[in-house]
Amino acid sequence: LGFSRKEYWRAPQYTRQTLTDIKGETDSNTIIVGDFNTPLTPMDRSSKQKINKETQALNDTLDEMDLIDIFRTFHPNAEHNFFSSGTFSKIDHILGHKSNLSKFKKIEIVTSIFSNHNAMRLEINYKKKNCKKHKYMEIKQHISK
Repeated sequence: LGFSRKEYWRAPQYTRQTLTDIKGETDSNTIIVGDFNTPLTPMDRSSKQKINKETQALNDTLDEMDLIDIFRTFHPNAEHNFFSSGTFSKIDHILGHKSNLSKFKKIEIVTSIFSNHNAMRLEINYKKKNCKKHKYMEIKQHISK
């Protein structure tokens, strides 16, 4: 995001504005991934500190867009993916549409020894559509008319 250490409080506002800007370009299949520099819930901080009004406004925008934090949905009481100044937090997020929750198979935090951020991995239930069968059914229906 390019903020100085003293400006991290602006991250929720920036993220909220970015989501608002791309809202028309997203659909239920959109997955948003990134370093938000913002814990979305008190569970996302080892100190369990309350969220501020800017983060609440960001969460309201996520609700309006029907987006969920996939990791926190699967793991409501677990893990953080960032460590700094003696505090653990989850500031990297993978967001997906609520209606697609059943398509998300597994999400996990992958430990990294090269960064103070840990990676996240999302497995998606992907069923390849059988186009040939579908095309066959169309042709069969057309012939029988």
